[in-house]
Amino acid sequence: MEQQLRTLLDIGRGFEALITWLTANFDGFFDTTRELISAVLQAFQATLLLPGPYLMIALFAGIAFWRSGIGTGIFTLLGMYLIHIMGFWDVTMDTLALVITSVVIALIIGVPLGILAAKNDIVERIVRPVLDVMQTLPAFVYLIPAVLFFQLGAVPGVIATLIFSLPPAVRLTSLGIRQVPGEIREAATAFGSTPMQMLFKAELPVALPTIMAGVNQTIMLALSMVVIAGMIGAGGLGNEVLKGITQLKIGLGFESGISIVILAIFLDRVTQSLGKRN
Repeated sequence: MEQQLRTLLDIGRGFEALITWLTANFDGFFDTTRELISAVLQAFQATLLLPGPYLMIALFAGIAFWRSGIGTGIFTLLGMYLIHIMGFWDVTMDTLALVITSVVIALIIGVPLGILAAKNDIVERIVRPVLDVMQTLPAFVYLIPAVLFFQLGAVPGVIATLIFSLPPAVRLTSLGIRQVPGEIREAATAFGSTPMQMLFKAELPVALPTIMAGVNQTIMLALSMVVIAGMIGAGGLGNEVLKGITQLKIGLGFESGISIVILAIFLDRVTQSLGKRN
């Protein structure tokens, strides 16, 4: 009886059949998506690498000083210069391009979905368990369908990263809009605001700090996927850390890990500052 039930409820085989069916019937869609994401990723890579390391280091330090103060500015200047002299500049920019691409797509999907979930309780009830699964599923599991659909390389790394980092953008956008005080909505309604005016001129500005907290968490989760994405050929610093692990190159692993930490601190401090009211 148990064997029959186990055969009937063979979830793994059912998932495998679903992946096979999707691959067979939507191959053109996956190819087009792969080409589009690859083009966007390459554009970001070229943009970050074109000015050269010294100009980009000055730009990053200037942004950090402007948004987060002199301490973060000095840290960014010294940290980015350290990345350059260690020889990890190009792969760090590749990693940053992968993170930017993943986060941009995640926000394009996540913020409107969060707004919709905040406005519609049915959507909220549907989206919540899906986000719960996405947040609790081991990150390595995302690599399986990503590779099957998009082959090895940077594109499946982007796909796996954006799926892994998407939930905070949806949750905190929905939370921020739901926490807008009723008095603000009543005042906007009294002045004759349309639903779109209510959203863009009243709700989103008030919810912005919470939404930016979601953006910050999305970026941090995307960066945490860098090493895992390196396992499927995504390149960047994740590939260097993976080399250090598999080839027992302690120095390489440590230096590439330090580069990830420097990049993470820079992105964290800058995005945190964007959510603060001046």
